[in-house]
Amino acid sequence: MNTRLVSTLALGTIAALALAGCSNGSAADGDDPVDGKGKTITAWIMQGTNPDSSAYLDAVSKAFTEKTGAKVKFEEVQWADAHNRFVTAIAGGTSPDVAETGTTWTPEFADAAALVPLDDYIDEEDGLADDLVKGLAEAGTYDGELYGMPWYAGVRSIVYRADIYEELGLEAPTSWDEIVSNGEKIKAAHPEMAAFAVPGNAEFQVYPWVWAAGGEVAVKDGDKWKSELDSDESKEGLAFYTDLALKHGFSTAGATTWKETDVRDAFTQGTVATMISGSWTPKSLIEANPELEGKIGVAVIPGQDGGIAPSVLGGSHLSVFEDSKEPDLAWELVKIMTTGELASQWADSTGYFPGLESLMTDALKSTDPLVAPFAKQMVEGGASVPVTPQFGAVQAKQTTNTMMQSVLSGEKDLDAAAKSAADEMTDLLNSK
Repeated sequence: MNTRLVSTLALGTIAALALAGCSNGSAADGDDPVDGKGKTITAWIMQGTNPDSSAYLDAVSKAFTEKTGAKVKFEEVQWADAHNRFVTAIAGGTSPDVAETGTTWTPEFADAAALVPLDDYIDEEDGLADDLVKGLAEAGTYDGELYGMPWYAGVRSIVYRADIYEELGLEAPTSWDEIVSNGEKIKAAHPEMAAFAVPGNAEFQVYPWVWAAGGEVAVKDGDKWKSELDSDESKEGLAFYTDLALKHGFSTAGATTWKETDVRDAFTQGTVATMISGSWTPKSLIEANPELEGKIGVAVIPGQDGGIAPSVLGGSHLSVFEDSKEPDLAWELVKIMTTGELASQWADSTGYFPGLESLMTDALKSTDPLVAPFAKQMVEGGASVPVTPQFGAVQAKQTTNTMMQSVLSGEKDLDAAAKSAADEMTDLLNSK
């Protein structure tokens, strides 16, 4: 079963509904609020790739207190540490009331009986059930129940230094050959810059090349999963991507251990000319270095010979945890953050796409050069990693990143590294 295609098709439906104005707006603000006077709930929000969210969280806190009388204590948690913190908190009964959960984690935590099903809450809100972005809702559903309220979606595309491209007379690449030809010119003119960064600790930047070459991360046959990272097609994509560093010298040896945040930091410091990065990135790049204003370009990730390579549709849910002693108050916070004005404010200020179809219309119609390519990538090339609770174990084990680092460092050749990764991923996906 091609689970990647399921989500891609769902996104096409989203686009059609949003552009036609057919979705129902949610009516989440006219109900009777929960009385939370004198109470405080806690919420974990991820940090590391998001722009500064302090002003937004202050606005949410104010709105939540005005509506319920309760207070919310936000804690920002680094993405890199979050999974282990969640696992520890769940085991110890110390989970927050509400937390941002990555789309690949929600089924895992639901399977661990750590989350509250949200269907009854959503059904009480007029039109809300039909307004959820389908791809995000699917990712938040486990055993027929919704455990993750869609908050935002993001997708990765090519982000580049538009001023460098203009200086050298380059256009955004529309094929793999053009990525290489652009890279050669940038490398010659600007040896101080990585023409195309290839980080070894950023798995979601790996999969577009696998899919564009006709490979798959993993496929399901009956009730068993099998990784295909070691198929000929997958290895063709992996070889192209790693060769950008190993054969063409477009990256840097230090990038072998880089995370996405490290790539972003290098870009803001002027040492990276081209990278794969998220729809939320341009605003955070300019926030970190205002001199980049007007110097950033965005393009879809090209297929091998043109078109659009599939890219992981990332994003986050907001979930209510079973440990919460105030689940109704927790839902009020989730509702405030995912519907209405504050949901739009978050999307507008970050570059993410909203979790409601009714709020996506403007993004999908945008002509902003820093928004439109991401919207096109999402609708025409949004893809999903395997939707299973066990994929969280794959991420925790760093299976794909270990493969990348072993190849980039020269520890293993591609065939051996891909075989090891595929075997480990298959075992983990079938470990339950």
